[in-house]
Amino acid sequence: MGVEDVFKLGPLPIQTLTISRGREQNPPKPLLLVVPSVHGDYPVLLFLHGYLLVNSFYTQLLQHIASHGYITVAPQMYCITCLDASGEINDAVAITEWLRAKLYEHLPANVLPDLQNVALAGHSRGGKVAFGVALGRSKIPLSVPYVALVGVDPVDRPLYQCPSLPPCITGEENSLVVNMPTLVIGSGLGPVKKNCCSIPCAPAGVNHVEFFRECCAPAYHFVAVDYGHMDFLDDITGGVRGATTYCMCKNGPSREPVRRFTGGIVVAFLNAWLRKKTEVLDELVANPSVAPVKVDPPEYHALPSVTV
Repeated sequence: MGVEDVFKLGPLPIQTLTISRGREQNPPKPLLLVVPSVHGDYPVLLFLHGYLLVNSFYTQLLQHIASHGYITVAPQMYCITCLDASGEINDAVAITEWLRAKLYEHLPANVLPDLQNVALAGHSRGGKVAFGVALGRSKIPLSVPYVALVGVDPVDRPLYQCPSLPPCITGEENSLVVNMPTLVIGSGLGPVKKNCCSIPCAPAGVNHVEFFRECCAPAYHFVAVDYGHMDFLDDITGGVRGATTYCMCKNGPSREPVRRFTGGIVVAFLNAWLRKKTEVLDELVANPSVAPVKVDPPEYHALPSVTV
Protein backbone atom coordinates (compact mmCIF):
# COMPACT_ATOMS: atom_id res chain seq x y z
CA MET A 1 0.00 0.00 0.00
CA GLY A 2 1.37 3.40 -1.00
CA VAL A 3 1.00 6.60 0.97
CA GLU A 4 -1.68 7.96 -1.36
CA ASP A 5 -3.74 4.77 -0.98
CA VAL A 6 -4.68 5.42 2.65
CA PHE A 7 -6.47 8.61 1.58
CA LYS A 8 -8.71 6.63 -0.79
CA LEU A 9 -11.43 4.15 0.04
CA GLY A 10 -9.86 0.79 0.73
CA PRO A 11 -10.24 -2.39 -1.33
CA LEU A 12 -12.82 -4.12 0.88
CA PRO A 13 -16.58 -3.98 0.32
CA ILE A 14 -18.40 -2.75 3.41
CA GLN A 15 -21.88 -2.67 4.88
CA THR A 16 -23.63 -0.56 7.48
CA LEU A 17 -25.53 -2.14 10.36
CA THR A 18 -27.47 -0.83 13.35
CA ILE A 19 -28.05 -2.48 16.70
CA SER A 20 -30.72 -1.06 18.99
CA ARG A 21 -30.72 -1.16 22.75
CA GLY A 22 -33.55 -2.28 25.00
CA ARG A 23 -33.53 -6.06 24.79
CA GLU A 24 -31.57 -8.01 27.38
CA GLN A 25 -28.86 -9.15 24.98
CA ASN A 26 -28.51 -5.79 23.25
CA PRO A 27 -25.82 -3.16 23.91
CA PRO A 28 -26.05 -0.43 26.57
CA LYS A 29 -26.42 2.18 23.80
CA PRO A 30 -27.66 2.06 20.19
CA LEU A 31 -24.80 1.24 17.84
CA LEU A 32 -23.96 2.15 14.25
CA LEU A 33 -21.53 -0.33 12.69
CA VAL A 34 -19.65 -0.05 9.40
CA VAL A 35 -17.87 -3.33 8.74
CA PRO A 36 -16.08 -5.22 5.98
CA SER A 37 -18.40 -7.72 4.32
CA VAL A 38 -15.82 -10.29 3.27
CA HIS A 39 -14.29 -13.13 5.26
CA GLY A 40 -11.59 -12.15 7.73
CA ASP A 41 -10.58 -11.24 11.27
CA TYR A 42 -10.62 -7.47 11.76
CA PRO A 43 -9.52 -5.16 14.57
CA VAL A 44 -12.28 -3.05 16.15
CA LEU A 45 -12.43 0.74 16.44
CA LEU A 46 -14.89 2.23 18.94
CA PHE A 47 -15.65 5.82 17.86
CA LEU A 48 -17.36 8.32 20.21
CA HIS A 49 -19.29 11.24 18.73
CA GLY A 50 -18.91 14.92 19.60
CA TYR A 51 -20.93 17.15 21.90
CA LEU A 52 -24.70 16.91 21.19
CA LEU A 53 -23.99 15.30 17.81
CA VAL A 54 -25.34 12.12 16.21
CA ASN A 55 -23.30 9.00 15.52
CA SER A 56 -24.56 8.80 11.93
CA PHE A 57 -22.85 12.15 11.17
CA TYR A 58 -19.59 10.16 11.01
CA THR A 59 -20.77 7.50 8.55
CA GLN A 60 -18.50 8.56 5.68
CA LEU A 61 -15.43 8.68 7.94
CA LEU A 62 -16.27 5.24 9.34
CA GLN A 63 -16.78 3.89 5.81
CA HIS A 64 -13.30 5.05 4.85
CA ILE A 65 -11.69 3.33 7.85
CA ALA A 66 -13.76 0.14 7.56
CA SER A 67 -12.90 -0.29 3.88
CA HIS A 68 -9.26 -0.69 4.92
CA GLY A 69 -10.06 -3.67 7.14
CA TYR A 70 -11.48 -2.43 10.44
CA ILE A 71 -14.79 -3.04 12.20
CA THR A 72 -15.96 0.44 13.21
CA VAL A 73 -18.52 0.92 15.97
CA ALA A 74 -20.15 4.27 16.79
CA PRO A 75 -22.56 4.36 19.75
CA GLN A 76 -25.18 7.06 20.25
CA MET A 77 -24.01 8.07 23.71
CA TYR A 78 -26.92 10.40 24.60
CA CYS A 79 -29.51 12.81 23.21
CA ILE A 80 -29.05 15.55 25.80
CA THR A 81 -26.22 15.78 28.31
CA CYS A 82 -24.56 18.09 30.80
CA LEU A 83 -20.94 19.19 31.22
CA ASP A 84 -20.10 16.15 33.36
CA ALA A 85 -18.85 13.37 31.05
CA SER A 86 -18.35 10.78 33.82
CA GLY A 87 -21.41 8.81 32.73
CA GLU A 88 -20.16 8.65 29.14
CA ILE A 89 -16.81 7.32 30.30
CA ASN A 90 -18.57 4.52 32.17
CA ASP A 91 -20.83 3.87 29.19
CA ALA A 92 -17.88 3.59 26.80
CA VAL A 93 -16.34 0.85 28.93
CA ALA A 94 -19.70 -0.94 29.27
CA ILE A 95 -20.09 -0.85 25.48
CA THR A 96 -16.57 -2.24 25.06
CA GLU A 97 -17.34 -5.13 27.39
CA TRP A 98 -20.56 -5.83 25.46
CA LEU A 99 -18.59 -5.82 22.20
CA ARG A 100 -16.23 -8.43 23.56
CA ALA A 101 -19.13 -10.65 24.64
CA LYS A 102 -21.74 -10.15 21.92
CA LEU A 103 -20.45 -8.32 18.85
CA TYR A 104 -19.71 -11.49 16.88
CA GLU A 105 -23.43 -12.40 16.99
CA HIS A 106 -24.34 -9.31 14.94
CA LEU A 107 -21.70 -9.46 12.22
CA PRO A 108 -21.96 -10.98 8.73
CA ALA A 109 -21.05 -14.63 8.36
CA ASN A 110 -17.28 -15.25 8.44
CA VAL A 111 -16.56 -11.68 9.60
CA LEU A 112 -14.84 -12.00 12.96
CA PRO A 113 -13.80 -9.25 15.39
CA ASP A 114 -10.25 -9.35 16.70
CA LEU A 115 -11.18 -8.52 20.28
CA GLN A 116 -7.56 -8.43 21.43
CA ASN A 117 -7.12 -5.42 19.16
CA VAL A 118 -9.75 -2.85 20.15
CA ALA A 119 -8.82 0.80 19.55
CA LEU A 120 -10.63 3.81 20.98
CA ALA A 121 -11.36 7.10 19.22
CA GLY A 122 -13.53 10.17 19.64
CA HIS A 123 -14.25 13.59 18.20
CA SER A 124 -14.56 16.81 20.23
CA ARG A 125 -16.13 15.89 23.59
CA GLY A 126 -15.97 12.28 22.43
CA GLY A 127 -12.20 12.75 22.25
CA LYS A 128 -12.19 13.91 25.87
CA VAL A 129 -14.29 10.88 26.82
CA ALA A 130 -11.88 8.57 24.96
CA PHE A 131 -8.95 10.05 26.88
CA GLY A 132 -10.92 9.73 30.13
CA VAL A 133 -11.48 6.04 29.46
CA ALA A 134 -7.82 5.53 28.53
CA LEU A 135 -6.77 7.27 31.75
CA GLY A 136 -8.80 4.79 33.80
CA ARG A 137 -11.52 7.20 34.95
CA SER A 138 -14.31 4.63 34.57
CA LYS A 139 -15.96 2.98 37.56
CA ILE A 140 -16.42 -0.16 35.43
CA PRO A 141 -13.40 -2.46 35.14
CA LEU A 142 -12.04 -3.13 31.66
CA SER A 143 -11.25 -6.79 31.03
CA VAL A 144 -8.74 -6.25 28.21
CA PRO A 145 -6.90 -2.94 27.62
CA TYR A 146 -7.31 -0.90 24.48
CA VAL A 147 -4.39 -1.02 22.05
CA ALA A 148 -4.49 2.50 20.55
CA LEU A 149 -6.12 5.88 21.14
CA VAL A 150 -7.23 8.54 18.63
CA GLY A 151 -8.46 12.03 19.48
CA VAL A 152 -10.07 13.89 16.56
CA ASP A 153 -9.95 17.58 17.51
CA PRO A 154 -10.51 16.71 21.19
CA VAL A 155 -11.82 19.42 23.53
CA ASP A 156 -11.61 19.11 27.31
CA ARG A 157 -14.28 21.73 27.98
CA PRO A 158 -16.19 24.20 25.81
CA LEU A 159 -14.68 27.28 27.46
CA TYR A 160 -11.28 27.57 29.06
CA GLN A 161 -12.81 28.99 32.26
CA CYS A 162 -15.79 26.59 32.32
CA PRO A 163 -15.22 23.39 34.37
CA SER A 164 -16.07 20.07 32.79
CA LEU A 165 -15.87 16.85 34.76
CA PRO A 166 -13.83 14.81 35.00
CA PRO A 167 -10.90 16.97 33.89
CA CYS A 168 -8.43 15.33 31.51
CA ILE A 169 -5.77 17.86 30.67
CA THR A 170 -3.64 19.03 33.59
CA GLY A 171 -1.44 21.78 32.18
CA GLU A 172 1.62 19.59 32.70
CA GLU A 173 3.65 18.20 29.82
CA ASN A 174 3.63 14.39 29.46
CA SER A 175 0.99 14.04 32.18
CA LEU A 176 -1.52 11.96 30.17
CA VAL A 177 -0.22 8.45 30.82
CA VAL A 178 -2.48 6.18 28.77
CA ASN A 179 0.01 3.35 28.14
CA MET A 180 -0.81 3.04 24.45
CA PRO A 181 0.15 4.77 21.19
CA THR A 182 -1.87 7.94 20.66
CA LEU A 183 -2.85 9.96 17.61
CA VAL A 184 -4.17 13.52 17.98
CA ILE A 185 -5.70 15.16 14.92
CA GLY A 186 -6.43 18.88 15.07
CA SER A 187 -8.18 21.60 13.09
CA GLY A 188 -6.42 24.86 12.39
CA LEU A 189 -9.70 26.82 12.53
CA GLY A 190 -11.03 25.19 15.71
CA PRO A 191 -9.81 28.05 17.95
CA VAL A 192 -11.24 30.71 15.58
CA LYS A 193 -14.67 32.30 16.19
CA LYS A 194 -17.32 31.84 13.51
CA ASN A 195 -18.29 35.49 13.99
CA CYS A 196 -18.06 38.25 16.56
CA CYS A 197 -21.05 36.89 18.49
CA SER A 198 -19.83 33.29 18.77
CA ILE A 199 -17.23 31.40 20.78
CA PRO A 200 -14.56 29.07 19.37
CA CYS A 201 -15.64 25.44 19.11
CA ALA A 202 -12.18 24.20 20.12
CA PRO A 203 -10.73 26.95 22.32
CA ALA A 204 -6.99 27.41 22.69
CA GLY A 205 -5.67 25.93 25.92
CA VAL A 206 -8.14 23.04 26.02
CA ASN A 207 -7.93 21.68 22.47
CA HIS A 208 -5.76 19.32 20.43
CA VAL A 209 -2.58 21.34 21.02
CA GLU A 210 -2.71 20.85 24.78
CA PHE A 211 -3.83 17.23 24.53
CA PHE A 212 -0.80 16.39 22.41
CA ARG A 213 1.57 18.42 24.60
CA GLU A 214 0.47 16.35 27.57
CA CYS A 215 0.55 12.97 25.78
CA CYS A 216 3.29 10.56 26.70
CA ALA A 217 5.21 8.78 23.96
CA PRO A 218 4.50 7.34 21.52
CA ALA A 219 2.18 10.07 20.27
CA TYR A 220 1.54 11.79 16.93
CA HIS A 221 0.01 15.17 16.11
CA PHE A 222 -1.37 16.15 12.70
CA VAL A 223 -3.19 19.46 12.13
CA ALA A 224 -5.29 20.31 9.07
CA VAL A 225 -4.56 24.02 8.80
CA ASP A 226 -7.50 25.33 6.75
CA TYR A 227 -10.34 23.34 8.31
CA GLY A 228 -12.66 23.66 11.27
CA HIS A 229 -13.96 21.65 14.19
CA MET A 230 -17.03 20.26 12.38
CA ASP A 231 -15.36 19.55 9.05
CA PHE A 232 -14.70 15.93 10.03
CA LEU A 233 -18.42 15.11 9.65
CA ASP A 234 -20.39 13.81 6.67
CA ASP A 235 -20.97 16.11 3.71
CA ILE A 236 -24.64 16.37 4.65
CA THR A 237 -25.81 16.29 8.27
CA GLY A 238 -29.57 16.51 8.55
CA GLY A 239 -32.02 17.76 11.14
CA VAL A 240 -31.66 20.57 13.62
CA ARG A 241 -28.45 19.17 15.07
CA GLY A 242 -27.01 18.73 11.62
CA ALA A 243 -27.85 22.31 10.72
CA THR A 244 -25.96 23.63 13.75
CA THR A 245 -22.76 21.97 12.54
CA TYR A 246 -22.66 24.48 9.67
CA CYS A 247 -23.36 27.64 11.67
CA MET A 248 -21.76 27.21 15.11
CA CYS A 249 -18.10 26.74 14.15
CA LYS A 250 -15.64 28.29 11.73
CA ASN A 251 -15.60 25.97 8.73
CA GLY A 252 -13.18 25.23 5.93
CA PRO A 253 -14.00 25.20 2.20
CA SER A 254 -15.56 21.71 2.23
CA ARG A 255 -15.64 18.62 4.41
CA GLU A 256 -14.57 15.91 1.99
CA PRO A 257 -10.82 16.67 1.83
CA VAL A 258 -10.23 16.83 5.59
CA ARG A 259 -12.45 13.85 6.24
CA ARG A 260 -10.45 11.86 3.68
CA PHE A 261 -7.25 13.12 5.32
CA THR A 262 -8.50 12.06 8.75
CA GLY A 263 -9.55 8.61 7.55
CA GLY A 264 -6.16 8.13 5.93
CA ILE A 265 -4.18 9.23 8.96
CA VAL A 266 -6.23 6.97 11.23
CA VAL A 267 -5.71 4.00 8.89
CA ALA A 268 -1.96 4.66 8.66
CA PHE A 269 -1.72 4.95 12.46
CA LEU A 270 -3.72 1.80 13.16
CA ASN A 271 -1.85 -0.14 10.49
CA ALA A 272 1.45 0.89 12.08
CA TRP A 273 0.59 -0.08 15.63
CA LEU A 274 -1.87 -2.94 15.15
CA ARG A 275 -0.46 -4.55 12.02
CA LYS A 276 3.21 -3.50 12.29
CA LYS A 277 3.06 -1.84 8.86
CA THR A 278 4.86 1.39 9.68
CA GLU A 279 6.05 2.62 6.29
CA VAL A 280 3.07 4.83 5.44
CA LEU A 281 2.86 6.52 8.84
CA ASP A 282 6.62 7.12 8.85
CA GLU A 283 6.39 8.71 5.40
CA LEU A 284 3.51 10.96 6.46
CA VAL A 285 5.48 12.19 9.46
CA ALA A 286 8.50 12.89 7.26
CA ASN A 287 6.64 14.24 4.23
CA PRO A 288 3.15 15.58 5.09
CA SER A 289 2.84 17.31 1.71
CA VAL A 290 1.45 14.06 0.28
CA ALA A 291 -1.72 14.57 2.34
CA PRO A 292 -4.83 15.86 0.51
CA VAL A 293 -4.94 19.01 2.70
CA LYS A 294 -2.39 21.49 3.97
CA VAL A 295 -0.87 20.12 7.16
CA ASP A 296 1.32 21.76 9.76
CA PRO A 297 4.67 19.98 10.25
CA PRO A 298 3.66 16.83 12.17
CA GLU A 299 4.87 16.37 15.74
CA TYR A 300 5.93 13.08 17.25
CA HIS A 301 6.73 12.10 20.81
CA ALA A 302 9.11 9.18 20.35
CA LEU A 303 9.80 6.43 22.81
CA PRO A 304 13.28 6.64 24.36
CA SER A 305 15.85 4.67 22.46
CA VAL A 306 17.20 1.62 24.22
CA THR A 307 20.96 1.17 24.34
CA VAL A 308 22.10 -2.43 24.45
